[in-house]
Amino acid sequence: MKEYLNSFMTECDYTGEDKAFLLEAYEKIIGYESTKKEWERILKVYDNNIKCDYYNEILVPAQNAGKAVGVHPYTSGLLIFMCMSKRLKELYIERGISMEIFKKSMLDLKYKLEECKVVRGVIGSFVAWWFPGFFDLTRFGLGRLQFEISNFGHEYDKNGHKLSKDSKAIGIHIPRDGTPFDEESCIEAYKMAKEFFTEIEGEEKPFICHSWLLYPKHEEILNHNSNTYKFFSRFDVFEYGDNEGEDLWRLFDTEDRNPDRLPTNTSFRRNYVEHLKKGGLVGWGLGVFFF
Repeated sequence: MKEYLNSFMTECDYTGEDKAFLLEAYEKIIGYESTKKEWERILKVYDNNIKCDYYNEILVPAQNAGKAVGVHPYTSGLLIFMCMSKRLKELYIERGISMEIFKKSMLDLKYKLEECKVVRGVIGSFVAWWFPGFFDLTRFGLGRLQFEISNFGHEYDKNGHKLSKDSKAIGIHIPRDGTPFDEESCIEAYKMAKEFFTEIEGEEKPFICHSWLLYPKHEEILNHNSNTYKFFSRFDVFEYGDNEGEDLWRLFDTEDRNPDRLPTNTSFRRNYVEHLKKGGLVGWGLGVFFF
């Protein structure tokens, strides 16, 4: 497994420092007979059932095994999914899914590692609960974006498009991969998703997204020439709500919500800080478009 982990991290462009740290953490876990057996047991749970209870059968036991030997839960939580990717790769091959899609999907582990380092100062992931969608073969990285089939969950009848709660839609997720979030890349990803998810019929397929980015107030905050606005403006946001700003870390790389201490090194960040200082609200939106 150590050889596989090294190869996996090389293929997914982990830094030398991160590779060394994660391999050392893995060695600690398998260096004791009790935690080695527990680690192997957890991996067998996934091998036997990719629809397992990921939180209680995978994540929590892996974090407990890590804590027993001094490995941070964020680190062991990431490591167990990295180890599971060996079996996942076999499943991709068995089902004829390309290795390009496998890499795009598995790169999300690296993106979440980088977020964890910046936001919480730990090499690992504080959102490992997010990974199961990739491992039960329902979520895939396709081009610049990530997609999965979702129940629409609402009644929608507008502009000739009608969807029920039971209608299927292609859910969109936006990985923070450090590459331009340009409209051309997004359109290419939509095309890939439309071809990949053949179970949704029809020439125009519904795409749905639930995100802090779709909060309607962003109409006033975003530069209308920006890539983010072009993504935002494609959606008909039919449901939204306010919150306490729990998603602001996604924009500012910090969980500090005090606008006087937030970074302002991009136009979006500057506009958002100004919005917050004026008492502006933050929240989320749920939107749909047909492609």
